[in-house]
This record gives sequence, structure tokens and C-alpha cells, in this order.
Amino acid sequence: MDSASPSTRPLRKAVLPVAGFGTRVLPATKSIPKEMLPVFDRPAIQYVVDEALAAGIEHIIFVTGRNKGAIEDYFDRAVELETALRNKNKTAQLEEVELSVRAPGTMSFVRQQSAQGLGHAVWCARDIVGDEPFAVLLPDMLMMAKPSCLAQMAEAYGKVGGNIIAVEPCEDPSSYGVIDPESREGRLIKMKGMVEKPKKEDAPSNLFISGRYILQPEIFALLESQKPGAGGEIQLTDAMERLMQNQSFHALEYDGRTYDCGDKIGYLRAFAAYALAHEELGPKAAAALHAALAVKRD
Repeated sequence: MDSASPSTRPLRKAVLPVAGFGTRVLPATKSIPKEMLPVFDRPAIQYVVDEALAAGIEHIIFVTGRNKGAIEDYFDRAVELETALRNKNKTAQLEEVELSVRAPGTMSFVRQQSAQGLGHAVWCARDIVGDEPFAVLLPDMLMMAKPSCLAQMAEAYGKVGGNIIAVEPCEDPSSYGVIDPESREGRLIKMKGMVEKPKKEDAPSNLFISGRYILQPEIFALLESQKPGAGGEIQLTDAMERLMQNQSFHALEYDGRTYDCGDKIGYLRAFAAYALAHEELGPKAAAALHAALAVKRD
């Protein structure tokens, strides 16, 4: 397949790399997977899974590591809890608990046995993904958007095919990987390259790569032969740059906002944002935050 005939095969699978230690939010993640930290009323990973399901994803593949069993348990049935809630007629809570349970065979878990980078984590899912396009969603990044970020990307994919990356404007490109645009039509941008953490004055754009990808399966062969890059790890961006030589890449400036939960202040921002956006409890959350700020000022 070449860039003249980009693939538009159906998008059915998503890979979620969840093997990281969460060192930037220690000590909270010493015994709890960072993906299971609550963002207001549910663990962060639930928002990411919901985003994937809203885009029509049928099968989710978690690339896990040791001490991540809580993620698998969360998406399984909790028989004792469900029975207790049912016996006490706590219907609303029971319905919330049951929403996280997926149908048998729609989730897979594979281990990344050593920390060798994002590219290596994605490569670990190769046999489950098979020879079809797939999405990658980084669980550190929560995208508040309607339709969901991946749903917007899937719509764009249906039009242009190939490979698609979600992007968002930023004030300081030197802190992120940014795209090098070739041409633009609305929110969809044809890419000619990517630059990792450029100096602000040298940045080809201010559009940072925000943690959502739709990729073709040919990326797996490149990842298998990919040499270690930054940090001595197998970098997904390095393999994408190689794939870009033969396949089309587009960036979608999606309509929404990204919250990086990977560090303590980013996590705080995400927690507050999702609390304020909660349909039922948002006004009470706003009042509580205002009261907390008033106490701080005093």
C-alpha cells in the first residue's frame, strides 16, 4: 500500500498502553495503577474506554505490566458487590457498576514485560490486532469532547484513510512533539513530518500530538526493526516517521480539550474539569471549589 491509495479498512480495534509506573504522580501510584486513579467519580481509564466505544471500537487491547491487575478486575463482574447492591435495592449504584462490564471476548490483556517505550508497548499488541488498522489511545491524556476525540478521528479516517493523529494548539511547542504541516482543509491537515520538542522559534507549527492515533498495521513491521531512540526506548514517533515515507498521514485538530493526567497538576486540572462538567453534580462541584479557593485566600 502506498500514499496514492490510502487504506480505509474498517476501524474495529484499539490499543491502550497501560504498563507505565506513573512515577510523576508518586506516591499515589505506589500500589494503585495510575489509570485507576479517580477523576471525580470514576477511574481515568473509564473515560478513555468510553471514548473508544463512542467511536465504534469493538475490541480493546490493554498492554499491561505487573501490578496492573486492578484494571482487568475493574472491567470484570464484581459479583459480591452487585449482589449486595441488588439486595439493598440500590438500583442507581448497581447500574453504574454494571456499565463498566464489557461483553466476553471484547477486551484483551497482553503484558509488556519490560519498559522499552511506547513503540514497544504498541508492538506487543501485534498478534491481537492482526492485519487491520487500529487506534492507539494514551490513557494519561483525557480528551473532553463531543463527539469524542476518537469519533471525530474515525469520521476523518472514513474520508481520507491512511494514518491520522489528533492534534491541539499549544502555547509552547518546545514542550511537545508537533507536526510539520503540508496543507490544510478545515480541521484536517496533511502532514509532511513531525518534530519532537523543537525550539519555539524553529517549530513548524504549534499543533502538538495529543495522544490519539489511527495507524495502519504496517507499523508493526517497522516497530519490530526500530532501533532505540530518545531515552533509549523504542519510540512510536520514530516508526511513524518511517511509515510516512510510504503512507499518507493526516492530523486532525479535533474539537475539544486535552487534559494531561500524567503529572500532579495536570491530574488536578482534569479532576476539576470533569467535576465541573458532571451533568448532575457539576453545580455542587463548582460551589465546593469556590469555597475551597475562598478558604485559601483567607
